Amino acid sequence: MVFRIVAAALCTLVASAALADAPYGATIAQQGNGHGVAPCMACHGADGGGQAAAGFPRLASLPQAYLLKQLQDFTNGSRANATMQPVASGLSDAEREAVAAYYSALPIPPAPPLLTPAGADAQRGHTLATRGRWEEGLPACEQCHGPAGIGVGEHFPPLAGQSAVYLSNELRAWQQGSRHNDPLRLMQSVAGKLSDADIAAISAWYAAQPAVVAREPKS
Repeated sequence: MVFRIVAAALCTLVASAALADAPYGATIAQQGNGHGVAPCMACHGADGGGQAAAGFPRLASLPQAYLLKQLQDFTNGSRANATMQPVASGLSDAEREAVAAYYSALPIPPAPPLLTPAGADAQRGHTLATRGRWEEGLPACEQCHGPAGIGVGEHFPPLAGQSAVYLSNELRAWQQGSRHNDPLRLMQSVAGKLSDADIAAISAWYAAQPAVVAREPKS
């Protein structure tokens, strides 16, 4: 009986802490932190939907653990980006946690009409996403990122609905080594086997898929 009371109290405290983070994260997202960090919405939009043409990704509804890890990785340099590194470094641990909690709780914004790729490029993108190119040791993207790129857990984020510009930029960052925060160097290996045409095709294909909430891994 005592154990149940203690457990219930702990659950209440955790839930209260999460709720308390929400307005704190919203303030940082909308106004900055008051110590030199600009509002997140300046690049990622008021609804967290990002800016497709500029390559700023959607943050809304991405897994909280994934968002927090990326902020930490920008801070420690394992993911390099001239815009994000000073932002992440200017946030405290508590502020990074609050921002991650805030964006993960936002709904996916309505998407503009999707431009579906056609022809050979569409087939190339679909093949790489669903079957890979095993003769070159290249697995299908969906083996880690889930069917249609909906995402699986904290290490394999959603690809569906992210802009082609953002996806292309990240694949090239993996190739060039400026991003190296993947488990077991998996993405560096995958990106290293892609041609420029592959990157363009797979990025366009995933950008045309509808965004959905990421899947949680089964225990």
